[in-house]
Amino acid sequence: MADILSFAIVGATGRMGIRLIQLIDADPSLSLGAAVDRPGHPSIGQDIGPIAGLPSLGVALAAELDANAKVDALIDFSAPAGSVAISKVCRERGIPLVVGTTGLEPEQKAEIETAADRIPVLISPNLSRAVNLLMKLAGVAARALGETADIEIVERHHVKKKDAPSGTALRLAEIISRETGFTTLTHGREGLVGERPRAEIGMHALRTGDNPGEHTVVFGLMGECLELSHRALNRDGFARGALDAARFLVGKQPRLYSMVDILG
Repeated sequence: MADILSFAIVGATGRMGIRLIQLIDADPSLSLGAAVDRPGHPSIGQDIGPIAGLPSLGVALAAELDANAKVDALIDFSAPAGSVAISKVCRERGIPLVVGTTGLEPEQKAEIETAADRIPVLISPNLSRAVNLLMKLAGVAARALGETADIEIVERHHVKKKDAPSGTALRLAEIISRETGFTTLTHGREGLVGERPRAEIGMHALRTGDNPGEHTVVFGLMGECLELSHRALNRDGFARGALDAARFLVGKQPRLYSMVDILG
């Protein structure tokens, strides 16, 4: 039987953290090595199992990664400042790192990336395999249609999401900008804005209910329209992608990786 991999989860009581813990518990090839959340969280010290709707797992929720924790990789779904902090810990201890936290400022992302000089690191605003395929297809369409299409990105998420537009929408815009040369991002429109400029990418963020995430890229042409869409029905696509990424990084050489490496 193959060795059982042990993963640490940072942001363990969040939506993604809870689902990751549930999926790890259901997978005989994985074990939960540590569960970490912010200092001052009211459940610090409690067994993470019942918090995640499971029987006792024998793993207490902690405010930091224990110095004696033996884990094969760490998955972070915390907050930008927390992601920067845990990247330093992983770098010092040689722990492969997967970061799915969104809302990272460019300087924060750059700081996390410095850990790749000593450990394998994967940072992605969306770890779903299908979403990363959407990104690839959006690049292909932008390259083919960018000279004639009006391009807009619409994303929809739950009401508690803190950042807008989503990290995935911004990544889609980055890919489209690279293929088209369009550098202007227009975040919604209001008033007498005049005729739509050609070289812009429209961005629209909707926040409704408990929606786990939808992204649509619209390529509008004269007389026709192409739309590329992904709709998450729950968070499993993101969580399973994060677990796939963590598995992938175990044993890899230090450098920055992406979901493209996993998709092949």
